[in-house]
Amino acid sequence: MPYREKIAWLSLGAMIIAYGIYFTVVIGASLNNKPITDFTTLILFTEIVAIQVAILIVGHLYFRFKTPIDAKAKMDERDRAISQKSMSIAYYVLMAGIIMVGIVLPFLGTGWKIVNSALFMIVIAEFVQYSLVIWGYRKGA
Repeated sequence: MPYREKIAWLSLGAMIIAYGIYFTVVIGASLNNKPITDFTTLILFTEIVAIQVAILIVGHLYFRFKTPIDAKAKMDERDRAISQKSMSIAYYVLMAGIIMVGIVLPFLGTGWKIVNSALFMIVIAEFVQYSLVIWGYRKGA
């Protein structure tokens, strides 16, 4: 498995774990009609980002020590093509999501609902980007 595919899997997994927890807590509180205070939401988000960063650091160090030559290799044409294709598609996903958040949600919600919706769209765009990187290496683009 190419090093950049391993990093994409790591990033995808860290994001799914971290933001899966975050959105489960936020949506669960919303469904139970127990709103989370602003400070609590900020602390929760900080903890989630710390979890994601910790997973990424440990994973990067593991892959760097396990395959040091692959970690230091420069991107070739295939890597650049996969990266450009995945980022361009993820960009359009992000723009569509943020336009929806910016145009529709101001009429339907306020505060953390808009913030969490924007964060969700960013997470979706990143999910698309990492998934397309993995697919690109699996497909042999």
